[in-house]
Amino acid sequence: MPGDLPHPERSEIQLTEVLFALSDPERLAIARQLADGPLDMASCHATDPNLPKSTKSHFMKVLREAGVIRNEPNGRRRTLTLRRDDLDARFPGLLDSVLPG
Repeated sequence: MPGDLPHPERSEIQLTEVLFALSDPERLAIARQLADGPLDMASCHATDPNLPKSTKSHFMKVLREAGVIRNEPNGRRRTLTLRRDDLDARFPGLLDSVLPG
């Protein structure tokens, strides 16, 4: 389907990549926003509102490729979701330790 981006399968998610993705304060802030539920990509923001769009896109790519988020087409927009079920299955307790409860 056009607009689909590759996402790792649950079994392919690596702890080192997840930890790297969440090690940046801006990417961690995005993951924390998604802990409350899906967001339209345009509504999801890093803590610095002056970040260039290309930097925000790069943050989303790092999070998606690490298996932290899903970034899926929704009409002309994109919906972001935290892959909590996959991450909890692979690394129990990890998200609870880094995201607000």
